[in-house]
Amino acid sequence: MKIGELSRRTGVSQRLLRYYEQQGLLTSQRAPSGYRYYPAEAITAVAQIRNLLAAGLNTETIRTVLPCARGELPVLEPCPNLLATLRTELTAIDDRLTCLQQTRTALATYLAATEA
Repeated sequence: MKIGELSRRTGVSQRLLRYYEQQGLLTSQRAPSGYRYYPAEAITAVAQIRNLLAAGLNTETIRTVLPCARGELPVLEPCPNLLATLRTELTAIDDRLTCLQQTRTALATYLAATEA
């Protein structure tokens, strides 16, 4: 299917689909006319990408995880380095949460001091 049809069927802009392809998340074939043609499986791949982005993963990590994805949700099947990648991402999120909590505490302290 052409990029316009993939965009309509997934609700993702053509520009974003080209970005996914540039990032190595989608593949297409080029016609002699230069048009991109995507296989039917690209619809599921786009759903997987969107769901993994919603889970907080960046495109670099998704490129690593995507071969392990099955179905639109997706379900992740064991692949080399999958657990290590997900653990690394989870640790990074935990670190950001800790930093945000410390920042929140500091701001709340300043606010309480100015309202007293």
